[in-house]
Amino acid sequence: MREKPTFTGEPRKPDERDPDICVVTCALSGVLASRKQCPAIPYTPVEIAEEAKRAHDAGAAAVHIHARNDDGSPTFSPAVFAKIKEEVRRRCPVILNFSSGTLLEDVSEQCTYIRESRPEIAALNMGTMNYSKYSRARKSFDFDMVFPNTYAKIGKLLAVMNEAGTKPELECFDTGHTQGVWPLIDMGLLKPPLQFSFIVNVLGGIPAHVESLQLQTKIMPPGSEWEVIGISHGQWRMLAAALVLGGNVRCGLEDHFYLPSGEMARSNGELCEVAVRMVRDVGRRPATVEEARQILGLRGDDAVGPAEGAAS
Repeated sequence: MREKPTFTGEPRKPDERDPDICVVTCALSGVLASRKQCPAIPYTPVEIAEEAKRAHDAGAAAVHIHARNDDGSPTFSPAVFAKIKEEVRRRCPVILNFSSGTLLEDVSEQCTYIRESRPEIAALNMGTMNYSKYSRARKSFDFDMVFPNTYAKIGKLLAVMNEAGTKPELECFDTGHTQGVWPLIDMGLLKPPLQFSFIVNVLGGIPAHVESLQLQTKIMPPGSEWEVIGISHGQWRMLAAALVLGGNVRCGLEDHFYLPSGEMARSNGELCEVAVRMVRDVGRRPATVEEARQILGLRGDDAVGPAEGAAS
């Protein structure tokens, strides 16, 4: 097995990345979805950990996590994130990706749980945008807000991620978010090779077109890793597009509740099973946990626990 990549400040050489390997990530719950919408949404640390294991068993190498209170309301409590990590580690060695998103300018809680729990990856929103959901049936908005992410806010989170050895996953909802990373590279806050997530089909962001992914991958720095996050309807088609274009993929109940058949998923594991089958159907294969660490240039988990020896 090749030596684990490090952040060198230079693009990854083509021969250092097997293009047939695909990193599958599962986003377990999100921050807004409730059990009224989908009964399988996990709330408690134990429920989140059980869903993480189902995703891992189905072939996911990483899980993206938002913390919830026991009643399902969102929380940024460092203690809850620590408990989630503890419960996941009792069950499986999947890579942990913690959300850092917040509408607030104050990111002190996010900084605390990144510093204390030291997830291998933390999602980082890369720009301000209109963040809305519109109902065609009602001719009205379900919600309508501005999601502010200034460079000052991004810089605070990046400083803590660098301190903790946590890899930032750069969440880009539009092309300006992708193009706008260059000052952070120039300042030394971002060090290539970078890891991008291209979110499509959010109102206010880039549409769910194959051309959207092609444009985003042209804008990102050479040698970067990238995945697609397809929100709601059309997600499976966007995962297929990313697989053909050489990207990684994300599935999970945060992004879409439904299987390709139209049936509501009963777990994140069911969604991962479909994504993994798609990976194999195009002639690629899902990355193991250790392969994903190498591809993404992660430090390795310092608190894996008894499941470390489990098959990944």
